[in-house]
Amino acid sequence: MRITANFDGGNIDVINIDKHDDIQLAIRPDFGGEFYQWFNFRLEGEAGQTYTLNIMNAANASYPKGWEDYQAVASYDRQTWFRLPTQYVDGKLTIYAELDCEAIQIAYFAPYSYERHLDLISEVQLHPAVSLEHLGLTLDGRDMSLLKIGDGNPDKKNIWITARQHPGETMAEWLVEGLLNQLLDSDCPTSKALLDKANFYVVPNMNPDGSARGHLRTNAVGTNLNREWQTPSLEKSPEVYYVVNKMHQTGVDLFYDVHGDEGLPYVFLAGCEGVPNYNDKMAALQQQFLSALTIASADFQTEFGYDKDEPGKANLTVGSNWVANTFSCLSNTLEMPFKDNANLADPFVGWSPERCVYLGEASLVAMLAVVDQL
Repeated sequence: MRITANFDGGNIDVINIDKHDDIQLAIRPDFGGEFYQWFNFRLEGEAGQTYTLNIMNAANASYPKGWEDYQAVASYDRQTWFRLPTQYVDGKLTIYAELDCEAIQIAYFAPYSYERHLDLISEVQLHPAVSLEHLGLTLDGRDMSLLKIGDGNPDKKNIWITARQHPGETMAEWLVEGLLNQLLDSDCPTSKALLDKANFYVVPNMNPDGSARGHLRTNAVGTNLNREWQTPSLEKSPEVYYVVNKMHQTGVDLFYDVHGDEGLPYVFLAGCEGVPNYNDKMAALQQQFLSALTIASADFQTEFGYDKDEPGKANLTVGSNWVANTFSCLSNTLEMPFKDNANLADPFVGWSPERCVYLGEASLVAMLAVVDQL
């Protein structure tokens, strides 16, 4: 028996591996020790044997309620992901894995590797409507890459999409992959109509350092990027610094910041009702966008989500709030579950990369519904 996390996005520490029915593990915290919940490791053992894996420090994770009704994901080929029996009792997260093959990868959610990220950028840049811009380097020396889609016509609307400010929220980049592939499909009328009206600026991974390091929420120096938008710095948050500077150059008419939520088993939007500059036009656009996305995706709903901020009380260090207030535009944080969508449950796979892809495609329908009013 062997357990390793020595790969891109890996995270686990082995405490004791002497007994196959009482393997003791711990999640490694992000740099600085403030956050942890993401795990991603490989178990090698005997086919036909059942292994009991106990994550001993689950009780002190960033979002302990996220373990309730949660099931870990697993894959033999790292392409098809399914759920494993999992329970959270007395502060331990216990995962049961009966092996069909000698090796299995187990993670908090289906990983989106840095190599796949590079493949995505390389693939889409081949499209004639796409240009790739290097914004700068992260603190670990990785590229901050911006995909520009459209002809750059200044009369068109400017739509910005960002994902994975929190690197452990891998569902965000799965969604962006689906959205990009649909947007660049020359046979898709929705995409053709959108590109006639808008230029797209897409950052598929806002936090490549945290992604590669196996962090849940922060970058290489322990900074939560989604609390840096008012005063980003090259020392703590160059990822946000570069994007903010580029936004000032292009302007923003619609912002879509894609995330995942550990606790809530729903797909929902967090709007910007509490920003000081919120006005009637922004409110009307928000309602129109919500209505369109509800029709476009049966996975999306508006009953469950975060409480709305009181007028003028929004936290402007948060990306969607800062963008809304700075550009007086339609701006949302999209949240997806780590668990399953309780409204359309799938016991075998739960919320999955495939459903993220479909939601990305549906998001374009909602954008088309509002683009003329932006």
